[in-house]
Amino acid sequence: MKKHLNLLKKAAALSLSLSLLLSFPAMAAWENEHLGPGAAQWIEEQTPEGNASHQPAPDAESHFDVPEDHSVTYIDGQPVSLTNPDGTTEAISLTPQAPPAETAGEPSTPPATETAPAEDPNIVTSGGRQLDLRKPMIALTYDDGPYAPVGNKIMDVLEQFNGRATFFMVGDRVRNYATEVKRMVSNGHEVANHTYNHKYLNKLDAASIRSQVEQCNQVIQEVTGVRPSLMRLPGGNQNATVRQNIGMPIILWNIDTRDWATKNAQKTIDAVLGKVKDGDIVLMHELYSSTADATATFVPQLAAQGFQFVTVSELAQFKGKALTANQVYYSIR
Repeated sequence: MKKHLNLLKKAAALSLSLSLLLSFPAMAAWENEHLGPGAAQWIEEQTPEGNASHQPAPDAESHFDVPEDHSVTYIDGQPVSLTNPDGTTEAISLTPQAPPAETAGEPSTPPATETAPAEDPNIVTSGGRQLDLRKPMIALTYDDGPYAPVGNKIMDVLEQFNGRATFFMVGDRVRNYATEVKRMVSNGHEVANHTYNHKYLNKLDAASIRSQVEQCNQVIQEVTGVRPSLMRLPGGNQNATVRQNIGMPIILWNIDTRDWATKNAQKTIDAVLGKVKDGDIVLMHELYSSTADATATFVPQLAAQGFQFVTVSELAQFKGKALTANQVYYSIR
């Protein structure tokens, strides 16, 4: 008896709490509660808002175990009491059931995902760094190497500014500076052909021209694993026989620093700063410490002006120019 009375009191308390919390007058109450179980009844009236009802809230019974022949009183969709077949009423605590599992094969709603920002088509990755196609590009080129005391200094400077250069090398020097040449490739610089013995090709026959070019390509490939795709003529000397037998694009220049003649860092700097523009190819030589010193000075200044230092092949690629074998190029725009 006491147990049932306690349950009834709890139900009444819960009903009162909900009524106060929802801020509307109760339209139902216990009648004859003082007479105890069997005599006390829960008398309810449908409110204008439909707060209390013996009818289950939508989908309510699908989530609660309700004994057969019993009715449940809900307030705002929440079960409050259970009425037994004999008319007695008690507070209940119904066990929620898990929602039905998703049927196999039915598509689930995918979780919302953030849309990644669109990539900038003007930013490209090349040679282990990023380039901006909207900014000017120039090709710094160095002939007559390799020569590690100068070449490594040049690379040190360029790599501080995401720069890459093209090194036109003499084949019979390559094995003597194999470590430096391997660094060129590893760090994204371009290794290129400057004949095997630095011969003026315009003085050679066709077979000798082809031999000078091929021997240089072979030794660079043996040391680095990369076969050169570009060639520069010693002294820029050429004739019809030369152009017909190189078998590679011929890269000359349009900015001549004459560093080989002056061997003066400031004069080399002056030949570059204020002179270069987008698409230029600059001629220097890897043999002189003054050239390394000049590079260390003008590279930071040009970088501050927005210039990017690219290989000749990169310059052609990003300017949309296909380089053709035996064709001579002075600049690429």
